[in-house]
Amino acid sequence: MGLGGCIILIAAGAILTFATDWHMQGVNLDLVGVILMIVGLIGVTTFSSIARRRRVVVPPTTQTVVEEPHGRRDGYSGGYGV
Repeated sequence: MGLGGCIILIAAGAILTFATDWHMQGVNLDLVGVILMIVGLIGVTTFSSIARRRRVVVPPTTQTVVEEPHGRRDGYSGGYGV
């Protein structure tokens, strides 16, 4: 279950607990809502701990500068054609 599914469970549980006044025989909707919210919170904490472990920190690399030797190359001296 991903992070979105956990958030949906929390939202559905909160709606059942706080926003409804339905009464079903043999089912306590307030308790079902609280259970859904708890399962959603457990899922969020599990997902965040797994995502934190997957994160890989790569140290920054330094660039190597290669300088070309100053001198004659291809028949040119000092940048002028001779």
